[in-house]
Amino acid sequence: MMARTLFPRDLFAELDRLQRGMQQRIDMTPSIRGLGRDGFPAINVGGTPQSVELYAFAPGVDPASLDVQVEKGVLTIAGERKPDTPQPDAKATPHIEERFAGRFRRVVSLPDDVDAAAIEARYRNGVLHISIPRQQAAQSRRIQIQSGDQP
Repeated sequence: MMARTLFPRDLFAELDRLQRGMQQRIDMTPSIRGLGRDGFPAINVGGTPQSVELYAFAPGVDPASLDVQVEKGVLTIAGERKPDTPQPDAKATPHIEERFAGRFRRVVSLPDDVDAAAIEARYRNGVLHISIPRQQAAQSRRIQIQSGDQP
């Protein structure tokens, strides 16, 4: 009878919960590239011949709290998302908290051919879109070949 009160009903479920919590903390360890896998905000980076396009998915972030900077070929997105849930009182203990709240920072290395002076950033419906044009001299262009028959 005493064993029932000392241990949870399903010991393996409790161990699994603890392991997931520890793994979640390890995955959120900051590094030079920002947060690890599953970092906030999630980003997509792609390119066209004319530009590099970056999308940062940051719902619930006040655009005034966002800071976008470029220095030495590195783009940094930083900001803060305020918690939107009521703070638990001392008697309540949350079991699962999946929505990120707090300060964040993401870092992306840019290619050498971008024009950092012409970056545009727009925030709409929770998505930060950053467009970085490539330098005109770096864009490919078709060269017309002249015939050797003409003087």
